[in-house]
Amino acid sequence: MGDEPTTTLTVAKLKALCVLNDVSASGKKAELLARLLEAGVDRETLGIEVFDESTATFQPALEEGADGNDAEGDAEPAKKEDEPVMLSLEDDDTISAVPLPARSSRTLDDEVLDAVVLEADLIDVVDAADRADTNAVPLPKTSTASTPLPDATREGKALTLMEMVRRPQAIAVLLTLVLLGAGGWYYVNNQLEPFTADSLRYGDTMGYMITEGTFLASEEYVELVTDQLEDPPNYCKIRLMFQGDSTASVTNGGVLELSTQSSEDRLGAVKVRGGQGMSWLSVESVNEMSFSQFDLSGHYPLFGKCSDTTTDTTTGQADLKLTTWKELREQVTLATELEFAATLSATSYTGTAFTYGVGGLLGDLEELSPGLGMVIAPVELADFFGNTYITKDATGTSSGWEWRVTGSEKVGSTNMWKVTASHRDVRDFCLGYATMTMWLDADSPWAARQTVDVAISSDEASRTSCSAWQQRGIDAVLPDGELELHHTFERTTLTRGYKAIELGKTYDNRPQANDLNPDDDEVVNWGVDGTHLPDNSTVRAHPLDQAMTCISEFNSVASGAVTALENDGYVWRAVDQQNGTDTEWNISWVDSDTTAGWLHFSVSGDASDQTCTFIAKGTFDESITHNRDSIPKALPLHDLETRLMDAQRYPDLTGPDALFTGSGLHDSTSVGYLVVVPGTGFGIDFSDLLDTSGATTIDVQRQWEENGKDRSFSLLVDGTDGRLIGWTNLSIEELGG
Repeated sequence: MGDEPTTTLTVAKLKALCVLNDVSASGKKAELLARLLEAGVDRETLGIEVFDESTATFQPALEEGADGNDAEGDAEPAKKEDEPVMLSLEDDDTISAVPLPARSSRTLDDEVLDAVVLEADLIDVVDAADRADTNAVPLPKTSTASTPLPDATREGKALTLMEMVRRPQAIAVLLTLVLLGAGGWYYVNNQLEPFTADSLRYGDTMGYMITEGTFLASEEYVELVTDQLEDPPNYCKIRLMFQGDSTASVTNGGVLELSTQSSEDRLGAVKVRGGQGMSWLSVESVNEMSFSQFDLSGHYPLFGKCSDTTTDTTTGQADLKLTTWKELREQVTLATELEFAATLSATSYTGTAFTYGVGGLLGDLEELSPGLGMVIAPVELADFFGNTYITKDATGTSSGWEWRVTGSEKVGSTNMWKVTASHRDVRDFCLGYATMTMWLDADSPWAARQTVDVAISSDEASRTSCSAWQQRGIDAVLPDGELELHHTFERTTLTRGYKAIELGKTYDNRPQANDLNPDDDEVVNWGVDGTHLPDNSTVRAHPLDQAMTCISEFNSVASGAVTALENDGYVWRAVDQQNGTDTEWNISWVDSDTTAGWLHFSVSGDASDQTCTFIAKGTFDESITHNRDSIPKALPLHDLETRLMDAQRYPDLTGPDALFTGSGLHDSTSVGYLVVVPGTGFGIDFSDLLDTSGATTIDVQRQWEENGKDRSFSLLVDGTDGRLIGWTNLSIEELGG
């Protein structure tokens, strides 16, 4: 122990030297001293040796009290070393000299630095003996070139701690600490860090408000709303004002959803059936909207124009639930379901619209402009931005949207990135405009705030920049009139789930391509020389094949139809309707010379004793295209019927509130088909919309009354591959009074 070096410096001064020499300042006095020696600090600076001028040699320094003048004895210093200490910039006890750099002739006034004064809570544990050891000295007066800082080597004295921290390198360290500790928070807190969107997690939930909501529709767009009404009014324009609370969430599926899997690796996913009736694993996203304000105003036509005066105003409430299922592997939307319940005046509406693929509130516009449906719910950031770095001036495209990060903006107390987006297809095809502004928070998987502005119009004035072929395509598919949608989403709550969603992953028993499409021998090419889509149903009393034998009996009352179908004409539209024990068929035909018409008749009895009854006929004013080469191969009506009645494939289509009974069709269910080929029909030129082959769709519908409610159920099927496109179920009830 006697060989260990001792020092005259206090613990406070040793710690200050540790800070200046960039070594740890924790530990006892002996540890601090050893650490400084290892750092290369000379022994004189550490107070271990002093220069004896009488002998011109360095001599070991004596500990305080070693000369017998320490009144507290030998044990007290050791006690002090173990106690907490307080650093003081006014400690005037001497330390060994540290050479100072040469100073210029500038006054200290020129060196005064502006800094934020920090208040620190010091630990008040210093006893009287410590205070005696740390004598306070006043700050030195401003020195001039003629009054330089004390030079320890010249005066033969050691630097005080105050003098030591005023060295240039010490001032730089302290100034940095001041900036980081005081002013730095402001800079850091107001500079947004770039980020990539966090993936959604199973169980994520965000509450948000919908404010400033307006929806305007005119002319044919009015049908987006009135099609859901019984005996809809003859509105030429409607305006809807809405606002309320909403919730966006991702379902956290349980183990029962993994009944087809060999492990729980995909836990959280949800089973869903696709348009072919096969089972897939998917991510289920839900948006529930509860509108406390849901006010509908209607305008009637007046003197050939739509009146600007509102004639009907209906106040009500509405609840909407929009659910989408995105397949795990290919990340495509398998299905979309819209459930709604609304009360307008004294009428209650409830229903479901299920689409296998993209669907929702904007009808066919979402098919015409993919990605447009994003405006009806807060954008999912990972889906929209992918792995793109969100930072100033970042740009990209996603689902038809072109976006740019324009900077940052504070929303409430949170600074967020601001992004503007414009739908390219809507703009380039001169449909109008569709824009979104989003505010992004790195902690949220959805846009924390989002404003939406959409305006779609068939007005030719808005399409002056479009080419001729673009305008023909727009005229063919775009309804007449205007549609506008404006609203704002504002986040209120956010709860994060636990397990991140892993897309692009395969899973057990995933349907294969050969499981989905029908075999070649199942589809028929009846367009070569046939007169209609084959139908030999065994569950309907009078299928189309049997009904077509009646045509020859109507030569005297419908010679045009008879002549056309006996030559090269064919039936491009047919639909049946049960009427007691009779079946009524309405067929639309076209001849090779493009003359076309329709024929309505009924069939009763069985095939061996059949009765055919003519009901009505007519012709079409518009030219209908005759094009056998473009009639696609399709599944016969009876095969499609069998598929749809399979409750394992499509459980929603069978039951008392659906289309099928389990063994057949409800009495009020009707079946039909439609063939569309490139060319003109009803003033629509499909040449730009279809390839060389046309399209065949099958529709099944039912209308009935139940407990004072008007009920309806309808579906649409792609006849070429048997894929169910979608279905709707609607109930309307007049409330009391």
